[in-house]
Amino acid sequence: MPDETDRPRRITVQREGPILVEGPVEVVLEDGTTARSDRFCVALCTCHRSRRYPWCDTSHRPRTRG
Repeated sequence: MPDETDRPRRITVQREGPILVEGPVEVVLEDGTTARSDRFCVALCTCHRSRRYPWCDTSHRPRTRG
């Protein structure tokens, strides 16, 4: 029986949004530090506007006034 770690991780790329990655994940940043998440799915920021980078905080979404 295959182990859960043997299967490939699913990565979903969205045109105007984050990259969704099945977790858990470790992300190595440019400065060599590592960010880790044990969540079952994480959203990685691709716009670099997130205050929680490398995690997406939806800063890429256009804001509407109500």
